Amino acid sequence: MQWKGRRESSNVEDRRGMGGGGKTLVGGGIGGIIILLLYTLLGGNAGGLDNILNSGSGTDSSYQETAEDQELSKFVKVVLADTEDVWSDVFKSNGLTYEDPTLVMYSGSVQSACGTASSSVGPFYCSGDRKLYIDLSFYKELQNRFKAPGDFAMAYVVAHEVGHHVQTLLGISDQMQSMRQKLSETEFNKYSVRFELQADYFAGVWANHVQGKNLLEAGDVEEALTAASAVGDDSIQKQAQGYVVPESFTHGTSAQRKNWFSKGFQSGTIKGGDTFNATNL
Repeated sequence: MQWKGRRESSNVEDRRGMGGGGKTLVGGGIGGIIILLLYTLLGGNAGGLDNILNSGSGTDSSYQETAEDQELSKFVKVVLADTEDVWSDVFKSNGLTYEDPTLVMYSGSVQSACGTASSSVGPFYCSGDRKLYIDLSFYKELQNRFKAPGDFAMAYVVAHEVGHHVQTLLGISDQMQSMRQKLSETEFNKYSVRFELQADYFAGVWANHVQGKNLLEAGDVEEALTAASAVGDDSIQKQAQGYVVPESFTHGTSAQRKNWFSKGFQSGTIKGGDTFNATNL
């Protein structure tokens, strides 16, 4: 992706080295599948979940920004700026007004309106404060653990979390929260998958508009698709435990995540992203 020398978003809070504290209830995002899987592996024990979520709480005074971190933070700010431009235009074309989210960069752990999360949770979006939270070390995790290298893999992650912000502005997040109170965990998981796939679709919509500005480079789309595939429920469960439990899926399979990102990339509009009424995911 061509990004150097371009506008960086000012809607960024740098909390690296600050840490966090307290309880947590993390919202949707790339990291959600990771924390839910760890919870499953602990047998669904609430105490075990708290230990994962709150590990590393407090200040992270040992953090020192490296040259690589500095470069990555600039890249993420440019990607966020691109999402601001794209979604402002898309919302305007639909008679709506887009409100920019804030991106919080942190290290170790962070406090949000959804509670405290450690970096093991991965990137996430909190609708309670309309902020995206990213520990930049996840970029290395994408490369090493998920085998999804490339700057556009990280761009996909940011765009997916912004997709959750779009859902909040469209009122979809509130509808999901309402359903959470009424459905069993198994039934709600089915809606959660569709919710996450819609965020993937919106990430694809953003990529479509970036392509329209001739900012994509050879291999960028493939990097995003590789990342989408790598964080599929089935791929992560196979990697962690050697088998899959479909009824526990919350984000969609690798094939589904690639499919909906591709749909958004091909469409470039909000209209094609109704995952909730789609017959085939």
